[in-house]
Amino acid sequence: MIAFTYPGQGSQKPGMGSEWADHPSWELVEEASEAAGRDVAKLLLHTDKDELTLTRNAQLSTFVTTMVVLDAVGRLGVVPTAHAGHSLGEYSALTATGALDFADAVGLVTERGDAMQSAADQQEGTMAAVLGLDDDQVDIACQRTAGEVWIANYNAPGQVVIAGIPEDVDRATTLAKNLGAKRAMRFPVGGAFHTPLMAPARDRIRKAIEQIEFRAPERPIYANVDASAHDDAEPWPDLLTAQLCSPVRWKQTLRRLEADGLRTFVEIGPGNVLTGLAKRTVADCKRISVSTPNDLDGLLEFLASQPSPALGHLEGEHLFATERLVVSPAAGVFAPTTDCQAGTTIDVGHILGLVGAREVVSSFSGEVIGVLALEGERVKTNQPIAWLRTA
Repeated sequence: MIAFTYPGQGSQKPGMGSEWADHPSWELVEEASEAAGRDVAKLLLHTDKDELTLTRNAQLSTFVTTMVVLDAVGRLGVVPTAHAGHSLGEYSALTATGALDFADAVGLVTERGDAMQSAADQQEGTMAAVLGLDDDQVDIACQRTAGEVWIANYNAPGQVVIAGIPEDVDRATTLAKNLGAKRAMRFPVGGAFHTPLMAPARDRIRKAIEQIEFRAPERPIYANVDASAHDDAEPWPDLLTAQLCSPVRWKQTLRRLEADGLRTFVEIGPGNVLTGLAKRTVADCKRISVSTPNDLDGLLEFLASQPSPALGHLEGEHLFATERLVVSPAAGVFAPTTDCQAGTTIDVGHILGLVGAREVVSSFSGEVIGVLALEGERVKTNQPIAWLRTA
């Protein structure tokens, strides 16, 4: 049993798309550009640090990069038991499970970034990490300021983020140190995210969310607002709206995942912040981050080494580092080509069939071990179509 986790704003870095530009999953960037009305490729390849740090750019770039990584992992056939995303990462989790259409998610993330940027421009705010102090004591430090400062993120034991107007954040960090905090430091951000100061953004994103269709996720998603698993569509508009002014309960989410039997965490997307938080929060957990194409083989080797089969069952076998899956690019009826059969040797770009009008193209060269979808079968996006032994 494994959980996929998805990072939020702050994990972006200049040029983070460069290693993916030649990968088949890069096709999502063009789709994202159309949905966002922006040049997302430029954002991922050629935008400098200062520009990329702006909320409207950081959120869109992080989300799209995460989706590219997820698509590449999906082509390997790795299927998690559950999903959880940190703040912005909830949109990644919803898209990964089919609860949100990709284009709709890009539109919402674009609107969310613009709305939060606008709210931050209207009211100056900042955030700070408080380390080495119990949650209750951090809350007491915020309350004692009698000002506008609140807990924004419960990230891990002894790691809490507070946010509010700058002078109140500074007072709260001083009080936290007096209460025993080992360290308190400001973040270089221009907004007090996940606090009541984001109310204008909350109201704006609510209007955008009301225009979107949500579907039941294929796997449970653990939400930031209540650290609980949700496997239907109904609560998500309210959860995503509330999230903007509510603290991210990430520590509680990791502990709930642990209580539900999930102790293997795969961080999907740029950076490895969530991998570190899992290490601090869940004792003896297994964890790995996947952010570049070079991490894909490491993921398969990591999962193959786990005592429980994390890759699912494939004709009674497991998928190891020399084996790959070709997966469906869309939902629809599968029609194989005549040479899509066991024993066929194929090259990168080989067309194994059609799903509706979409070609099923192999990203790998090798020998077809087995065909996992039947002619005329209705398949889902990322459902395995063929199993290869790579050349």
